[in-house]
Amino acid sequence: MDAFLASTAAVAIAEIGDKTQLLSLFLVARYAKRTPIILGILIATILNHALSAWLGAWIASFIPEAWLPWILAGSFVAIALWLLIPDKDDSEDSKFLGLGAFTATTIMFFLAEIGDKTQVATVVLAAKFTDTFWVIIGTTVGMLLANIPVIMAGRWLMERMPLATARISASVLFVLLATVTVWTTAMNS
Repeated sequence: MDAFLASTAAVAIAEIGDKTQLLSLFLVARYAKRTPIILGILIATILNHALSAWLGAWIASFIPEAWLPWILAGSFVAIALWLLIPDKDDSEDSKFLGLGAFTATTIMFFLAEIGDKTQVATVVLAAKFTDTFWVIIGTTVGMLLANIPVIMAGRWLMERMPLATARISASVLFVLLATVTVWTTAMNS
């Protein structure tokens, strides 16, 4: 359950103000129906984060066990610092928009997640937790928790959400994950 809760919280908070959240806002302004957008985000996130989690678990299998906690802690700190840098909206008109709300959302979200903070976080979380399935489910739920309110409330919500506070909170969460990783390693040594 730790993998699910940590993954959900990490991604839900990290996603606030992220480029994929801005993409959600763009898509809801473009298409009238919200359900295909939500389903597109769900499918894209499951695919992207499953590949990312499996990659994280695979990488962890090659790293000496004594090194893994230190590499993970450093990765969490790097993500914490990265979260302090605001994302820009780069969701200009795309050739995918003519494919309809579901297909456009699925493709654009999958592509937007490549190399994104939440994808990197998924790789790191999967390397930390041995239960890859719950990391995938947790990061997917976190993505939906962050994006569905944007889809439902749109611009009104984005104008009232303190993005700087959200970025700092997400950064603190990843520093906390790094601290817990180091603390647990030190206590078990």
